[in-house]
Amino acid sequence: MTNTAEYRQHRFTLPQGATEILLVRHGESAPAREDRPFPLVDGQGDPPLAEIGEQQAELAANRLAVEHLDGIYVTTLRRTHQTAEPLAKRLGIAPVVEPGLREIMLGEWEGGLFRIHVAERHPTAIQMFEQERWDVIPGAESTEAFTGRIREAVERLAAAHRDQRIAVFTHGGTIGQIVAIATGCRPFAFIDADNASITQLVVWGERWLIRRFNDTAHLDARFTLQAQPLE
Repeated sequence: MTNTAEYRQHRFTLPQGATEILLVRHGESAPAREDRPFPLVDGQGDPPLAEIGEQQAELAANRLAVEHLDGIYVTTLRRTHQTAEPLAKRLGIAPVVEPGLREIMLGEWEGGLFRIHVAERHPTAIQMFEQERWDVIPGAESTEAFTGRIREAVERLAAAHRDQRIAVFTHGGTIGQIVAIATGCRPFAFIDADNASITQLVVWGERWLIRRFNDTAHLDARFTLQAQPLE
């Protein structure tokens, strides 16, 4: 009888030397109002979390507290710090600021005007979505500059955490651009990650693999606190 080799399908395991990055979008932030612009940090709007955003941060912490994490990162904007805080306290890990993964700079539409103009279907907002370019907005960061700083930041984190898993609390535009870089898709194809969602990125040399996008199971009312690890 001839022995025939069999080749099973196996669950994904982190390749040697790779880095797993859990990208967590911040919780919902305070609503924008024309009569009360958001304060600015280095020219970018810096609203705090809304009450529901604080609840979402706790739910994200419930989900991620069962994970082994080798680091927690936040951006320069306080909504990421506030979202990371419940998890950081539970795990006893001090978050580190990574400026390169802050949100897209929206130029003259910072301080909350972006949300207002998009909601009101401002002609420039319509043009922005049609062309899939942020810099249609006066003074906004270009896609090329945004992509460059994100790539540099992700590569820096990956080099510092080979064979490790980290959580990065960041922004919807940033997550969308990371997925666009990894997949080579249209620039705006993935810009709508939900608040407090989890997107899983694996960086392995020059390869960027998306393992999960916009995971919100922990935000569902049916989700129990006895969460299971992501892998």
